[in-house]
Amino acid sequence: MKKRKIALILALVVLFTAGLLLPKGSSLPQDKSSLVLVVDIDDMIINPVAYEVISEAIDEAETKKAQCVVIRMDTPGGLLETTHKIVKEIMGSSVPVAVYVWPQGARAASAGVFITLASHVAAMAESTHIGAAHPVIMNKSWGNIDEEMRQKVLNDSVAWIESLAKARGRNALWAKQAVTESVSITEKEALRLRVADIVAKDLDELLNKIDGRTVETLGQKVTLHTKEARVEFIPMSLRQKFLNNLINPNIAYILMLLGFFGLLYEITHPGFGFPGLAGIISLLLAFYAFQVLPTNYAGVALVIVGIAFFIIEAFTPTFGAFTLAGIVSLVFGSTILFNQPYEFLKVSLKLIIPVAVSLGLISTFLITLVIKAHRRKITIGQEALIGQRATAQTNISPKGKVFIHGEIWDAQSSDKILKGQEVIIEKVEGLKLIVRKA
Repeated sequence: MKKRKIALILALVVLFTAGLLLPKGSSLPQDKSSLVLVVDIDDMIINPVAYEVISEAIDEAETKKAQCVVIRMDTPGGLLETTHKIVKEIMGSSVPVAVYVWPQGARAASAGVFITLASHVAAMAESTHIGAAHPVIMNKSWGNIDEEMRQKVLNDSVAWIESLAKARGRNALWAKQAVTESVSITEKEALRLRVADIVAKDLDELLNKIDGRTVETLGQKVTLHTKEARVEFIPMSLRQKFLNNLINPNIAYILMLLGFFGLLYEITHPGFGFPGLAGIISLLLAFYAFQVLPTNYAGVALVIVGIAFFIIEAFTPTFGAFTLAGIVSLVFGSTILFNQPYEFLKVSLKLIIPVAVSLGLISTFLITLVIKAHRRKITIGQEALIGQRATAQTNISPKGKVFIHGEIWDAQSSDKILKGQEVIIEKVEGLKLIVRKA
């Protein structure tokens, strides 16, 4: 028994001493209890929701003392302001962050390049690419941003991406070209040019390849032990999924139209019910998205004017003039609604054209009904008598009586009409008919 106690004490002393002798930032080999957190930015725009997801993952990794955070990313780009926040989170993380451009066919474009270069480990799957990092400018003005401001933003982005590349020991020259010339490269070229550190076909291969790699976080050397680490995936919450879908130009556009038409229906019909409530909610959600997206409010104004033209045409028909003006305003307004050259931050033409054509057809249908109603002969009421034939019951000179539809009416005419002659009714004045000789 004493020998066992002595052996246990000696073992503890050896372990304690080994811990003191290890270099700063080093650690003993980890067992299967070591943790890697994985978060997916999969085929989504870099927006405030993406920042929230990444920030929460880093905070959780620091709390759980994880080996690293792996951000599996596939993005066409995103907003410059949000990208700044994400990069600051990564640069200020005490836990290593690995950005993994995944799966096959994925890309890290625009904002994705900044985030990848800021990571402690930059990895790419096979058949992926990275580049085209020209900045996306948040612009909520009524027109285009001036050239001087664009140049300032470009110069700032160049300096920023070069500093990120140098801080992580990556190719600063290529990083600059990605911003100024929008160059893009494959995973093999990225590895050769020191843009990416690793090419891995899947997450398991990535964790095996970065095992034992030493990176620097907040000035301290950290050795990764990820080969047999426990992997924990952090999914987006329902709220985050909802907001991410909401911050989509096409969804925001549809919500805006639904909101306006819901309120229009409520205004033109008595009471206050579901259409009005749905319209208000849709508009609030749309304008939340507009506050995040680079919205051009001149486009919003043109869309509203276009809808107004359709309404005017419906209530005061001008036989197509306001319908044509509405279609033109709606198409131009929808096209410039989000003031960016990037397709993923614009309303799709595949949505704009059907909406404009549908509203145009509806207006045309309403105009046709109105025209038919004007041309249709009235068949009920006193107005229906105009143009019909009657028989003089008495001589009419200038007054008398006529018989029509089983009824005897007072009549008046400028013609001299004899009893029994047929007359044509020209006008109805109260209970008196103005007639002429047939």
